[in-house]
Amino acid sequence: MAESLRDILDAAARGVFPAADGGTTVVPQHGGRDAGVIAFTAHSVVFTDEDPRWVRETLDGLGCDPLAATMNTRFLTAFMERTRRTTDTIDVLLTGAPLPGRPELALTEVADPGHPRVVSARRRRDDVRVWAADGGVLVLGRGIAGRLEAAVEVAEGVRHRGLGRRLVTAARQLAGGEPVWAQVSAGNARSLRAFQAAGYRAVGSEALFLRP
Repeated sequence: MAESLRDILDAAARGVFPAADGGTTVVPQHGGRDAGVIAFTAHSVVFTDEDPRWVRETLDGLGCDPLAATMNTRFLTAFMERTRRTTDTIDVLLTGAPLPGRPELALTEVADPGHPRVVSARRRRDDVRVWAADGGVLVLGRGIAGRLEAAVEVAEGVRHRGLGRRLVTAARQLAGGEPVWAQVSAGNARSLRAFQAAGYRAVGSEALFLRP
């Protein structure tokens, strides 16, 4: 049986990746909300309900390095036009194993469904939970293929004090025994440093396409 997107992600969280053979795997979307591309080392995964033949013919017609084809702007633009979806950026995809123990931070769970961070997170994730700390916010929710995703926000006045690192460490402790995933813009070096300092490792790049 062919692997599903969730199978591929679960394996990657364990450090088992698709063969670095320069190929592209096309799998169905896990649900109607999320479509996109994940580029691992020398192998990409395109998750879409579009005809896989269209994906392969479009990639073949780019005339660029096959290893870079799925993240080529011409393919991403064609993907958007074909699916009538939108995308923001190409992110670095990171994952961290769950950690035992309780967060060292004082976190207060936000129960208000109208809280701006809750409303924003629910546009892209299910089962969203939000915690507030002194100067920061932690979000956990179910994103692509049901994986557990974390996002954080740190107030400008308390940056450079390690709060981001402690928040994303807390995410691993609140994960309930499963891996935590994060998508970080490649240009957001400060956030990337926080995740890496908290033990997350980069596993690839990701372009997510959402319905308008």
